[in-house]
Amino acid sequence: MKEDKKAVWGWVAYDWANSAFATTVMAGFFPVFFKQYWSAGADVNMSTAQLGFGNAIASLLVALMAPFLGAIADKGSAKKKFLVTFAYLGVLATAGLFLVQKGDWALAIFVYVMGVIGFSGANIFYDSLLTTVASEDRVDFVSSLGFSMGYLGGGLLFLVNVLMTLMPAKFGLPDAAMAVRLSFLSVALWWGGFTLFTIFWVPETAPAGGGVGFVQSVTQGFQQLWSTLKKVRQMKTIGLFLLAYWLYIDGVDTIIRMAVDYGMSIGFASSDLITALLIVQFVGFPAALGFGKLGQYWGVKRAIYLAIVIYMGVTLFGTQMASKEEFYILAIIIGLVQGGIQALSRSYYSRLIPKDQAAEFYGFYNMLGKFAAIIGPALMGIVGLTARRMLMPAAASPEQIEAVGRLAARWSIGSILILFVVGIILFYFVDEEKGRAEAQLLANPVDR
Repeated sequence: MKEDKKAVWGWVAYDWANSAFATTVMAGFFPVFFKQYWSAGADVNMSTAQLGFGNAIASLLVALMAPFLGAIADKGSAKKKFLVTFAYLGVLATAGLFLVQKGDWALAIFVYVMGVIGFSGANIFYDSLLTTVASEDRVDFVSSLGFSMGYLGGGLLFLVNVLMTLMPAKFGLPDAAMAVRLSFLSVALWWGGFTLFTIFWVPETAPAGGGVGFVQSVTQGFQQLWSTLKKVRQMKTIGLFLLAYWLYIDGVDTIIRMAVDYGMSIGFASSDLITALLIVQFVGFPAALGFGKLGQYWGVKRAIYLAIVIYMGVTLFGTQMASKEEFYILAIIIGLVQGGIQALSRSYYSRLIPKDQAAEFYGFYNMLGKFAAIIGPALMGIVGLTARRMLMPAAASPEQIEAVGRLAARWSIGSILILFVVGIILFYFVDEEKGRAEAQLLANPVDR
C-alpha cells in the first residue's frame, strides 16, 4: 500500500481537532466548573460521584452502540459519514455548555454526556480509518503522530483558554466564569473547523464488491456483527487482548477524566491543577512520537508493558502526594506515557484484525474502552462515598469532615490500581503471531 501524505495529515488533523474537547472540556474546565459553578455548595465526594456517574452513563451509551455502528459503516463504506455525524453532535453539545446556568448541575451533566457521546462515537470511525491511510510498516508511527499532534493542538487552545480565565479583563471579559463559558465555545469552533481537513483530505475506499445503501447496510451490518461475534469467541488472541486492554485503558481513561476532580477533592487549588494539565499536554506532544519510535525499535508489546508499569507507580504515588510540586512531577510522568500507551494499543490491535472489517473490530475495541470507562469513574465514586461513610465520626466537626473527605478521595484513586495489575497480567499472554494467523483465517474463510 502506497502512503498518501495528504491523507495521513488529514487523518492526523482530526486528532488535532477533537483533542481540544478532551483537554479543555473533559480533563480541564468541566470538572472544575462542575464543582465550583454548576454544583456550587455541594459536598466534594457527592460532586465527584455525580461526575463519575455522568462519565459512566456516557461511556455505557457509546459502548452499546459501538460494534453495531462499526458493522454498518464497514458494509456501507460510511466511516467518514458516521465520524462527521458524531463529531458535530459533540461540537453542538460543547457549544451548548455555554448556555447552562449556575447551579444547574443536572443539565450540565446531560449536555456533557451528549458531548462525550459525540467525541467517543466519532473516535470509533476515526480509529478505523487508520488502516486506510497508513501502510503496515508505518502504522505505529502514524498512530503516534495523531496522538502527538492532538497533544499539541489541544494544549495550544487550552493555553489560550487558561490565559482567558486568569486574565479575563485583558480579553475584554467581565470575569473568569464568562471566560470558561467562552472557552467551551472556542472548543466547538476549533473541533468543527479542523474536522473539515479530515472530511476533504481522507479518502474512503468502498468495501469489496462495492458499497450498499443505508437500509441494506443496516441489515447486513446486523448480520455481519452477529457472525463476527460468534467468530470472535474462537479468536482467542483478540479476545485476550481486548480483555487486557479493557482493564488497563480503564485506568488511563479514569485518570484523564478524574484527575482534576481528585486534586480538588484533596485540597489543591484549581490553578495548580490546570497548570499540571498544561504540563501533560506539552510533554505529551514529543513523548507520543518518542513512544512510537520506542515501539518501532524496542517492540510495541514491551513499550506497552513499560507504560502500564509507570501508570501503576503513578497511581500509588497519587494516593500519597501532598504538594502541588508532587502533582507537577506526576503530570510530567503521565505526559511521557499517556499518548504512547493509547497510540501503541491502537496500532497493536490493527495487527490482529482483518483489514476489511476494521470499523467493526474497532467498534469492539472502542466498546470495551468505553465499558472500561464506566468501571473506573463509577468505582472512584462508589469507593469514595463508601469510605466517607465508614470513616466519618458521629457529630464530626468541619475540620474532621474535610479531613475524612480528603482521605476518602485518596482511597478512591487507589482503587484504580487493580485495573492496571490485572490488565498487565492478561496482556502478557497475548501472542501477536497467533493473532495474525487468526485474522487471516477470518478474512479468508475459504482457505480453512
